[in-house]
Amino acid sequence: MTPARRALLAAPLALWLPRARAGAQVEEPLADAVRSALAAAVADAAPPRPPFDTMEQRLAYLRWLGAASERLKKRLADPHTRVDVLQTAWYESKRAGLETELVLGLIQVESGFRKYAISSSGARGYMQVMPFWARLIGDGDDRRLFHLQTNLRFGCTILRHYFDVERGDAFMALGRYNGSRGRPEYPNAVQAARRAWEFKPA
Repeated sequence: MTPARRALLAAPLALWLPRARAGAQVEEPLADAVRSALAAAVADAAPPRPPFDTMEQRLAYLRWLGAASERLKKRLADPHTRVDVLQTAWYESKRAGLETELVLGLIQVESGFRKYAISSSGARGYMQVMPFWARLIGDGDDRRLFHLQTNLRFGCTILRHYFDVERGDAFMALGRYNGSRGRPEYPNAVQAARRAWEFKPA
């Protein structure tokens, strides 16, 4: 084996993964009560199975899932992966009290729906969660941030926290999520992507 080939095989995997263009969430001090609440929010590992009170609600959800899956086909060719991502995004966004369209728009901007995306600042996965969150409110294992539900659970919990901190101001909450608070580029990009995920039943 040539020295060049050995060096190529020894290079870290992260160097060969597509880079995300996301910014970086800033590690800020958290009050003990806030840290405990966030930790409790990410700890429940219930599978993303949507509950419905009526058949009409279930049919509306299935229509949304079909339309969203068709839109996502360009980015994720495998139908099972598409359904997993969409079901999890729907479940985790609803659980956190967020719009599913907003979460999908954020994923599109943050990672382009790439599971193993890593930003230049080290943010990981679909929602580009910074590893320090695993230490602050998780079990400390930041490798789990590449797991679909874990990543979306953390991402949605963190975004909900920022909405609460910013008293519902989406512009400021999105900026804080990206580490660009007060600047318009990132919130505008997410809101533009969000509009593409809006579902209007026929």
